[in-house]
Amino acid sequence: MLPRDVISAGPLVLRPPVEADAEAIVAACDDPEAAGWLSLPSPYTPDDARAYLASAADRWRDGGAEFAITEGGARVGSVGVRPPDRWGAVEMGYLVAPAARGRGVATGAVRAVTRWLFDQGVHRVELQVAVENVAGLGVAYRAGFREEGRRREVRVARDGRRVDVIELSRLAGDPGEGEPPYLPPFKGGELTDGVVRLTPLDVADAADFHAMMAEPSVAAYRFGPATTPEDDERRCRNTGYWWVSGQRVELAVRDAASGGFAGQLQLVQVAPTLGQAAVGYCLRSEFRGRGFMTRAVRLLVDWAFGHTPLHRIVAGTNARNTASHAVLTRAGFERECVHRELFPGADGTRSDDVQWVRLRPR
Repeated sequence: MLPRDVISAGPLVLRPPVEADAEAIVAACDDPEAAGWLSLPSPYTPDDARAYLASAADRWRDGGAEFAITEGGARVGSVGVRPPDRWGAVEMGYLVAPAARGRGVATGAVRAVTRWLFDQGVHRVELQVAVENVAGLGVAYRAGFREEGRRREVRVARDGRRVDVIELSRLAGDPGEGEPPYLPPFKGGELTDGVVRLTPLDVADAADFHAMMAEPSVAAYRFGPATTPEDDERRCRNTGYWWVSGQRVELAVRDAASGGFAGQLQLVQVAPTLGQAAVGYCLRSEFRGRGFMTRAVRLLVDWAFGHTPLHRIVAGTNARNTASHAVLTRAGFERECVHRELFPGADGTRSDDVQWVRLRPR
């Protein structure tokens, strides 16, 4: 049984919820984003708030915990903890009102409750966060939780889609602070030089991305099976998770003047121990010959050297793809080596891979 404590965490105070919280609960939960990830009723009514308060009381009686997050006396969110299992592990969930997001409230609250749980003898705290809930994943990483795996299509979203969930945990002996993100977000959400814009690739780009990948001039230099529109939509729904978890950056290259989707650019194969990552890119045929991809690659590599510890950015190119070689040369890359017969072709032949590198300026 967990004690009904009050937890102080800097400007935050976490306490058991009370009936006077009902109005603030409605305000926090009657939010499409929260409703989507947490399967809350929408619209969220005062009756729903009263039902939540009753369930919170039941959770305390059953051995779990339910905290209201308050700041300056105002309720700004909640943290819930299921009762410990027989091995001393608990599962946690959290919600922050829209007006309080982006200020570290969720991270501070999750850290505080996790420390409190360890003080009560809990050995392991678990989180399950939908793969598209990028903000929720960021909270988990910043609070020192480590990713353990992925449960495929374990939940059903409000629109009926089955969605994956990322499993994370923190043990009593783990460090209490998460490390700074290896791949931080773009300041302002994008990079631009006034001619091209780089924005995170997302589900709204899926149709354009699929059409580009099906162009014969693009398909000629890719390997692996052709993808369906559903495959590419699924890929675009994962890009936020890949970025926040430090695995890769997936970008849409846009015409800055029109906002049109011109191509795709990625930073992949991120190896922190080596300080190395690779760039890859594709451009729609109607945007070629205007220097778009050279500009895009320069923007991304300059950002990587300015905002990450990366020391080497490499690129692999088909030996026959002279247009790609020209992009890299103009973007400041140098030819480094050749991997013989690396790329398999659809006709059974193999092509050499010409490797390029650009090093962090000294």
